[in-house]
Amino acid sequence: MQPGDQTSGGDAGAEAEAFVPPGGLHGLRRRTGPVSLDSSPRSGREGDGRRSTFREDVGHAAAETYLVTGLAFALLGYLGVGYRWISQLIALLLYAVLLMPGFIKVGYYYFFSSQVCRSVVYGEQPRNRLDLYIPRDRSKSCPVVAFVTGGAWIIGYKAWGALLGRRLAERGIIVACIDYRNFPQGTISDMVTDASEGISFVCNNAVSFGGDPNKIYLMGQSAGAHIAACALLDQAVKESKGEHTSWNLAQVKAYFGLSGGYNIQNLVDHFHERGLYRSIFLSIMEGEESLPLFSPEIVTKKSSAEAIALLPEIVLMHGTADYSIPSSASETFADVLKHAGGKVKLQLYEGKTHTDVFLQDPLRGGRDQLVEDVISVIHADDAHEREKDALAPTPERLVYEWQLKLARQISPF
Repeated sequence: MQPGDQTSGGDAGAEAEAFVPPGGLHGLRRRTGPVSLDSSPRSGREGDGRRSTFREDVGHAAAETYLVTGLAFALLGYLGVGYRWISQLIALLLYAVLLMPGFIKVGYYYFFSSQVCRSVVYGEQPRNRLDLYIPRDRSKSCPVVAFVTGGAWIIGYKAWGALLGRRLAERGIIVACIDYRNFPQGTISDMVTDASEGISFVCNNAVSFGGDPNKIYLMGQSAGAHIAACALLDQAVKESKGEHTSWNLAQVKAYFGLSGGYNIQNLVDHFHERGLYRSIFLSIMEGEESLPLFSPEIVTKKSSAEAIALLPEIVLMHGTADYSIPSSASETFADVLKHAGGKVKLQLYEGKTHTDVFLQDPLRGGRDQLVEDVISVIHADDAHEREKDALAPTPERLVYEWQLKLARQISPF
């Protein structure tokens, strides 16, 4: 699938006006100069200090909803309607209803917080946007996490990282949630290309939005962990061969892979049984012959020692009760990386499911283990920040406990 063949995902909203030329998306070109953000990240136009209006925010929300809905209906044409698909859809709707109080609060923060800069353009494709979550204290350069969201390679969307972005920004860390083309808008090579372009944008523009270019971290969740790992290894292979690249692995301090699958070849049957049918999955992955090319575990085994040496510290995180992607996926990948000479750490969350770690636990409030583990790595060499972490306020509960427990039972993930 060629980039020029992709269908447009709709208008990016008022927040992207500073980065989109008068010709609109068709005339879009990637920014090569620095990104200028004023003191209000929600600013709708670059340089004039004007904050986006309520009408613009509503318009942006409508455009984003239209994009996601359009892709959902396009996907429906591929899936057809069957018992398993309908039961999964009903479970997803009930799950969303139970967690809706939390989603509404996070959504309000996403659309109206002065610390969120939405839909910054990083490339030429319609989905080449990212959201920035900026800490209130911008008196010094902050670490930056480039985050690739999950969504089964089909329903991934940058806003899914809003809760993580909020929690890390509250602790002085900038988060850039990278959007990318999903299937059927794109296939796996498009997704990896988009993610790599987004990472490149973050590395090359970190200073412009208050980030420290020497403290950049890469993170992915579920399908996003797989895509980010593919981009990371592809970059290592290119650099080891002396190829020209738009970003450098030396800037990335660590990679956090949350609930990811890293040997796609071994997960085809598992995904089929879970409802991601073999025919659809192989279409996403560009055919059975391409599975080894997009399996980070297999790529690691075949990579040179020079390529592996270029990789940053790899931190793999997984719940042991994850049925969407079994925790053995991270355990095996960790073993392969260690055998290849990579720097790797495995963090297993006992009894946690695919959504516990990323959704239910953060919505519960209090000290979230995932967030604390990520921050402990980022602030490992900063004694002052570690002292601040110990005194950081406890996040509020966003959803009642009975709703969280029931949602956990209903979750289709």
